[in-house]
Amino acid sequence: MSSAHKYTHGHALILTGLSGKTGAARLAARAALRVGAGLVSLGTPHEVVTEVAAQITALMLTEIDTPELLTRVLADDRLNALCIGPGFGVERAGAFLPSVLAAKRATVLDADALTALAQSETQFEALHDKCVLTPHAGEFKRLFPDIAEKLDAPATKGPAYSKVDATREAAKRAGCVVLFKGPDTVIASPAGRCSINAAVYDRAAPWLATAGSGDVLAGLITGLMARGVAPHDAAETGAWLHVEAARSFGPGLIAEDLPEELPKVFRNLGL
Repeated sequence: MSSAHKYTHGHALILTGLSGKTGAARLAARAALRVGAGLVSLGTPHEVVTEVAAQITALMLTEIDTPELLTRVLADDRLNALCIGPGFGVERAGAFLPSVLAAKRATVLDADALTALAQSETQFEALHDKCVLTPHAGEFKRLFPDIAEKLDAPATKGPAYSKVDATREAAKRAGCVVLFKGPDTVIASPAGRCSINAAVYDRAAPWLATAGSGDVLAGLITGLMARGVAPHDAAETGAWLHVEAARSFGPGLIAEDLPEELPKVFRNLGL
């Protein structure tokens, strides 16, 4: 639209870790920007402001040391999407989660935030329908141990309990979208809607098994939700673009390459 400007495309906030662990959030933020969020800010503790500022250009930076400061920053309702977890630290994530979830923004919980959620006494009570959980198999087991046990049990009679069944049950329990990562990524919503993003056979991308790849996926979903895409659709689209960017780049891929490959993917789609 000719009247569009950066704020009409959303403003995502990605919370960063402490010293030496900011790279994961920067990867997520770069992906959110590349997928079309109008603005992306990194919420950064004071001690790592210089470390982060030295690594970014188009991304913005705001100091956030405490949950109280986060709440103050989120008084700006133009910040419409959040991501917490990549490189954040489990203990810090546990302290920040109540403020993150109370904001009721479109929110991706990844990595350390998922472990903190699993350890929380209240667990899923504060989750809402704008959340997306992005566990890999280990995180899924920590969050939903009984469901994982059913999934891992040998099938003695059919139909076998599948990853689709497990993800649907997890989404219903959590009350939000669950994206269960893997070569056969399954995305489910509480009402039972489910999709599979399979990176197998001629669509395999084994080089996605590299450090930081999951952080990029979290950023893609966050950026899409900042643009107003519904959580389930953002998870589906993010997972698909994640694989397409990897396939477009090919062997030798590292996580930093994924956001930079997106423009090529978009051109090939005719966008």
